Amino acid sequence: MIWLIAGSIVIVAFALIVGVSIFVGWRLTHPKRKPLEEGPADYGLAPRQIIFPSRLGDVRLDGWFFEAVHKPQNMTIIMSHGYAGNRLEMGLPALSLTQCLVEAGYHVLMFDFRNSGLSEGTTTTIGYLEQQDVLGAVDWVKTQVASRIVLLGFSMGGSASLLAAAKEEAVLGVITDSAFSQLHPYLKENLPVWSGLPRFPFTPLILTFLPRLVGINPHAVDGLAAVDRIAPRPVLFIHSHDDPAIPSSNSIQMYDRHPAHFELWTTTGAGHVGSYRLYAEAYVKRLLNFLSKF
Repeated sequence: MIWLIAGSIVIVAFALIVGVSIFVGWRLTHPKRKPLEEGPADYGLAPRQIIFPSRLGDVRLDGWFFEAVHKPQNMTIIMSHGYAGNRLEMGLPALSLTQCLVEAGYHVLMFDFRNSGLSEGTTTTIGYLEQQDVLGAVDWVKTQVASRIVLLGFSMGGSASLLAAAKEEAVLGVITDSAFSQLHPYLKENLPVWSGLPRFPFTPLILTFLPRLVGINPHAVDGLAAVDRIAPRPVLFIHSHDDPAIPSSNSIQMYDRHPAHFELWTTTGAGHVGSYRLYAEAYVKRLLNFLSKF
């Protein structure tokens, strides 16, 4: 009788752990949308409202296109936001950086990934499908603006930009801020940051069930393989050594693959995607110097 009760407790406990893992995994791929809390007018900007399909054609994405009127460089910077955010990337904030880029003569395209902001979609795939959203933005620029293209992505958006650039020769270069290098190893080590659960036993269970639940392959979100296909095109990696969410070793690892073609700028005390807020003048100078090389 005691063994029967003990066995029942073990079964119930295991079922509960599995249930929690599935629930949290589902929640992580279906984060609540964040509203657009400020607008371009707050920065003296007047964009063109745009809607375009992801390259897969499965969702329509909402965005803004800012045309550089003064000192036009005939280059469009496609800006991609981080996980569970929107085009504003409020940690920067992105509109402030956009203002600097437009004033320097660069067109800027800002948009919401699938399941974010005002775009369609119900699932966030942490780069797996978001790379197709970036490619959809590239397609829009190629047909509507016909300018040169550089990608600028933050966190998940940086990783998605690398994956997209690896598949699209029209992209001249990439700037990433606080990107992860490979999704599966990253989640295996750092998932508790996002799940709020102990690594054992939850991380292995979430990584086991999640791909089956939402149809993604974390192993395919591979920034290291992507940068090998991007080189010799240039990439600028920006990362704070004090990033608690995505260790700077991720950017350093990607930079080390092709240091002859890539650039790396590491900061201190900035946290996750916080280097622009803390070092705004130096940040803009780094970006403009990188862009001037094309």
